Amino acid sequence: MAASQTIPWRLIAGILGVLCLVLMITLGILLRHALTKQSMQPTSSPEPTTEPQQGSGCCSCQEKWVGHKCNCYLISNERKTWAESRNFCASQNSSLLQLQNKDELNFIKTSKSFYWIGLSYSEEHQTWLWEDGSALSQDLFLLPQGASTRNCITYSTSNSVLDDSCEEQNRFICKQWLT
Repeated sequence: MAASQTIPWRLIAGILGVLCLVLMITLGILLRHALTKQSMQPTSSPEPTTEPQQGSGCCSCQEKWVGHKCNCYLISNERKTWAESRNFCASQNSSLLQLQNKDELNFIKTSKSFYWIGLSYSEEHQTWLWEDGSALSQDLFLLPQGASTRNCITYSTSNSVLDDSCEEQNRFICKQWLT
C-alpha cells in the first residue's frame, strides 16, 4: 500500500518541478526584457540631467550634458581661457555656445556666473562673429558699451553679457547641435 501512495506524490512533485521550471524561465525572460528596455532609455545623473526636456522628444545627451529642444549643452564648472574652452568643446564634438534666440537658455537654472560663449571679434570682417562665421543678431542682446575688440564675450543665464580678456579663465558652455 505504501508503494501505491508514493506514485501520486511523485506525480505531484514532478508536476510542481515542471511548473517551477516554467516560472523560472518566464522570470528570466521578463528580467532580460526589462533590463534591455531600461538600458535603452537615458539614465538620470546628478544635476544637470541627461534626459530630454519636456517637449523635446528627440535628443539623448551624454552624461553631464543637458538636453533641450534637440540640442545638448555642457555647462562647465571648470575655468579655462576662451581658446582652451573652444578647444575643449571641439574635442567633445561641439562648439562654444551660439545663442539662437533670447530664451534659448531659460530652461537652465544656474548661478549668476558668466560663461564663455562662441562670440569673438573678427579683425578681418571688422565685426563680432560666432564661431561658425555668422554675425551676431542685433536683437539678441546688446554688447557692453565700449566693448574691447581684443576681448571675448561672456554670457550670464540672466541674459547679461560682458567682454573679458580672452586670456582670463572663466566657465564655459558647449553646445552640441543634434538637429
